[in-house]
Amino acid sequence: MMLCIQALPTEVVHLITAGEVIDSLASVVRELVENSLDAGATRIVLSLWPQQWRVRVADNGCGMSLDDLQRAATAHSTSKIRQCADLWKISSLGFRGEALHSLTTLADLEILSRPHCGDGGWRIVYGYGGEARHIEAAAIAPGTVVTVSNLFENWSSRREGMPSIAQQMKAVQATIQQIALCHPHVTWQVCQNDREWFSIYPSLAVAQLLSQIVNQIKEPDLHELKLEIPNPDQSLLPTPDSLLSLVIGLPDRCHRRRPDWVKVAINKRMVKSPELEQTILTGFHRTLPRDRYPVCFLHLLIPPEQVNWNRNPAKSEIYLNHLNHWQEQIAQAIEKALRLNSTSIGESAHTTRVSQLLKAAEEKAAYNFNPSDSTEKSPTPYNIKAVAQVNNTYIVAEYPGGLWLVEQHIAHERILYEQLCDNWQIVPVEPPIILYQLSPTQVAQLENIGLDIETFGEQLWAIRTVPALLHQRDDCAEAILELSLGGDLQIAQVAVACRSAIRNGTSLTQPEMQTILEQWQRTRNPRTCPHGRPICLSLEEPALARFFRRNWVIGKSHGI
Repeated sequence: MMLCIQALPTEVVHLITAGEVIDSLASVVRELVENSLDAGATRIVLSLWPQQWRVRVADNGCGMSLDDLQRAATAHSTSKIRQCADLWKISSLGFRGEALHSLTTLADLEILSRPHCGDGGWRIVYGYGGEARHIEAAAIAPGTVVTVSNLFENWSSRREGMPSIAQQMKAVQATIQQIALCHPHVTWQVCQNDREWFSIYPSLAVAQLLSQIVNQIKEPDLHELKLEIPNPDQSLLPTPDSLLSLVIGLPDRCHRRRPDWVKVAINKRMVKSPELEQTILTGFHRTLPRDRYPVCFLHLLIPPEQVNWNRNPAKSEIYLNHLNHWQEQIAQAIEKALRLNSTSIGESAHTTRVSQLLKAAEEKAAYNFNPSDSTEKSPTPYNIKAVAQVNNTYIVAEYPGGLWLVEQHIAHERILYEQLCDNWQIVPVEPPIILYQLSPTQVAQLENIGLDIETFGEQLWAIRTVPALLHQRDDCAEAILELSLGGDLQIAQVAVACRSAIRNGTSLTQPEMQTILEQWQRTRNPRTCPHGRPICLSLEEPALARFFRRNWVIGKSHGI
């Protein structure tokens, strides 16, 4: 049901964060588009004429009556809240009643609107301060068209201090893309200077939208997860569970040079939340190559009482109640999304890679397939069975959907790294390991990671404890010297795991390969090693069938 627009009481106005909401073309677009979404629009057409400082937004929302149109641009007039208590349970994108009024002081404003239940539409031109100066009947389909012209015309210094038109258009594009991710059911058509600029089509899967928005990101390289998560203080909040929607780039296939696509949305609005963004980055720790960042879009739909939007005029920064609870739920969701499953390793995900691999093999005629011990062993819980070893480097694993090639060294490295993180064990060593000419920094580094070190003479140091995995290794002294060269405990754990893992070129029996596969599948982050290298290549049965043309009929394959 459409609510009428009313002026807010004085006590509510005093509680609303003061500040200017219109400071650029992108902010005009954001405010108008959010009004369209609050009106229930499923199709929004945005037209821009940046050189003329003109913006038009047309939607198929619920529309406004003549009475509402006359009040729409007056100060602090809105249909979205009524009283002070409403500020603590905001469920709309807008609520301040400031945007249209601000536009009347900075530009020429015209609105045409027709409610779905009305017989006709109306056009109103507003004067300074939001007064309706010209009213006339208008032929218009149900919905609303808002036109802002001559933006900042009387503020020449404001125009001069703004970024270039190209930069502003980039900001507009980013604004629309971010809003579209939060409202995947909406169709977007954006025009610039009367020519189509870009479109975004609706989708049930946010991963499909993300691949529309970022050309470098392909949908098969994304994994989408939706979870119902409990609300904090269930006894005090008898509300349905919250919904967590997560779209991640699989770390063995998709990552970025900058953290520009680590995005957080809450209740259908993109927000800046350093705490939640850091939770996401931590969830991908030791799964990506050095200096690379994940692709992740997190959307939380939580009770409005948990969010305080009244922090700044742009509503991009929030206060979130029970922050630790939401961080814990996000971390668990990321861990679940990173595990191997049938949806995240699918036939389409590796089609290009499989084609390239088979083409290269065909050209070189280098199918080097050396079966090892053929002793049968029951399948793992994931129905994966080690069947062979290729070049003493890759484990060939069979499962109902095809084949996996698993690089043995980095799979074992991932296993050992997570074991070390869970149980970093330092054991005594006899006789002690003697190292020569360590710097004070190296000595401090070994002490920081928990080793017992003491002087043993001039320029000599005795190492009396070592990490358990290195204890029986012949190169233990070299490994300790490597650990002394820097890094925190986690870096030391990575180094120990890498040095201790099975080397490529090592021949393995079938039971040994099976053990590695079973342990690897149960790791928390089985896609990449701690350095970020991919562990597994999936050779799916449909791709193999296409390559070998098993869909041909007998007569055709025999040339009949």
